[in-house]
Amino acid sequence: MFIDTHAHLFYSNFDGELDEIISRAKNDSVDYILVPATDMKTSEQVIELTKKYEMVYGAVGVHPHDTKDWNSSFINEIERLAKQEKISAIGEIGLDYYYDFSPKEKQIDAFKSQIELALKLDLPVIIHNRDSDEDIMNIIRSYSGSGLKAQFHCFNGSLEDAKELIGMNYMLSFTGNITFKKADSLRSIVQNIPTENLLLETDSPFMTPDPHRGKRNEPSYVKLVAQKIAELHNLRIEDVAKITSSNAIKMFGILKKTETAS
Repeated sequence: MFIDTHAHLFYSNFDGELDEIISRAKNDSVDYILVPATDMKTSEQVIELTKKYEMVYGAVGVHPHDTKDWNSSFINEIERLAKQEKISAIGEIGLDYYYDFSPKEKQIDAFKSQIELALKLDLPVIIHNRDSDEDIMNIIRSYSGSGLKAQFHCFNGSLEDAKELIGMNYMLSFTGNITFKKADSLRSIVQNIPTENLLLETDSPFMTPDPHRGKRNEPSYVKLVAQKIAELHNLRIEDVAKITSSNAIKMFGILKKTETAS
């Protein structure tokens, strides 16, 4: 069993093909897919996907790219959406200083506000970080001891930061980029992360793993990420599947939500 904890199935390049994509995922032993939103509109779309597909769970929130119009009223709406069945996290949230889509102060305000909401609702957060390591780490340190549960998705920070995050019992996940030829430094980080702190993800439709690089990514390819992790940890892929699925179930309460929904 594999669990893809990060797939943006609402993107337009999936239109008209979702039934087939879901079917391929099932055929490749993917039991669950978690779809994180990026703004208020996609949060609504995520909820619809969770209703349509039994294996799909979701997260709602505002991505740093979309925080330029952030205001305090957003939190009430995100809270309403987060209380829907099969919504398992607040996300995708965080900071991104690589692009200049939103002012830093807006990004930080939205990030902190959504963390506070996650704590209020006892939900984990799914964190995006690009070129914002210092601010991300300082903010996360400020929540030490708060009970915050977090997944640092598509991790590309330093080994030092990775070790500090797992020391705070957070989860890290890596995408198909760990299969790229020039990703030796990233693979060395993966080797140093205990499997008890790892989750699987594709970040579909992005970060497509070899040998499909250059094509649209999809959840069925999560097994290629699992295979690379297995190689790096000298484990069987079945072991990686079992450990990371257990991690995801504990993190996102998937089985509990399934029982509640039924």
